[in-house]
Amino acid sequence: MKQRTLGGLQVSEVGAGCMTFAGNYNAPVPKDVALKTIRTAFEHGVTFFDTAEVYGPYLSEEFVGEAVAPFRDKVQIATKFGFAIDGTIALNSRPEHIRKVVEESLKRLRTDHIDLYYQHRVDPSVPIEDVAGAIKDLIGQGKVLHFGLSETSVKTIRRAHAVQPVAAVQTEYALWTRNVELNGVLATCNELGIGFVPWSPVGQGFLTGAFDTNTKFDEKNDFRAGFPRFSKEFLKLNMPIIEWLKEYAASKGATPSQVSLAWLLAKGPHVVPIPGTRTESHLLENLGAQRLQFTAADVQEIDTKLSKFPVFGDRMGKDHMSQIDYTV
Repeated sequence: MKQRTLGGLQVSEVGAGCMTFAGNYNAPVPKDVALKTIRTAFEHGVTFFDTAEVYGPYLSEEFVGEAVAPFRDKVQIATKFGFAIDGTIALNSRPEHIRKVVEESLKRLRTDHIDLYYQHRVDPSVPIEDVAGAIKDLIGQGKVLHFGLSETSVKTIRRAHAVQPVAAVQTEYALWTRNVELNGVLATCNELGIGFVPWSPVGQGFLTGAFDTNTKFDEKNDFRAGFPRFSKEFLKLNMPIIEWLKEYAASKGATPSQVSLAWLLAKGPHVVPIPGTRTESHLLENLGAQRLQFTAADVQEIDTKLSKFPVFGDRMGKDHMSQIDYTV
């Protein structure tokens, strides 16, 4: 697999999002399934694995740590801090909290360093300079190698970068979620030499073509049950997007997921999508996106076609959106 650079961190051009092993869109998978899928990803060239303490909580980090232990020196692990994990969705990025939870993540990941450590959500009660300073100290100690931010604004990126260079910014970005093209985040990353990591690059599953107007999401285990975009009201209004995408993918001899990922890869040399999956079959399908080499003209054609389809509903529910550092 080709390599790309996030700041100074070299990774596979397609990474692996490891949240879904621990739930959020489903019940957690058995450990053996998670380990096998992660190791299959590595066998097919994936060296960049994305997790977070809050996934599970803790379960995803444990899976990743055990799965990559036999080849830890050949992969890059990204994980995240910033939630209180106290039964609420409260935020906590106080420096003393960061110093505590990094040790816990290191233990679960079975490693002595974290390649990329993201602030999961910007904590408005803690100056970003203090957060960046805490990460700078951890980098000095060798416990963290690179600093990242997630779902953040241009202003926060610049303030943090002035204290400790930011290697990567992670934000939801997909064919039907393009906020970062409009709010300056993607342009700022390009300007400052910061890598960009799209999460949910296949639209939280929508852009796979697996859903229809009869799809129902489990209110107990699936966040999407509370996301307006996936509501019964709006899901049917968004179907023209996937109907067109299916036709376009067929014309390329590809699947909708592969087109979605190839489009992101063509958006810039420092864009590294991290599709999440629980199965080997979907994993291999996603990795097939590498054979699609979209030109600037291809991207323009896709963008022009998509502009004709409005997207209905917020990408997440009110509680989740309230923790985003910007809105568009």
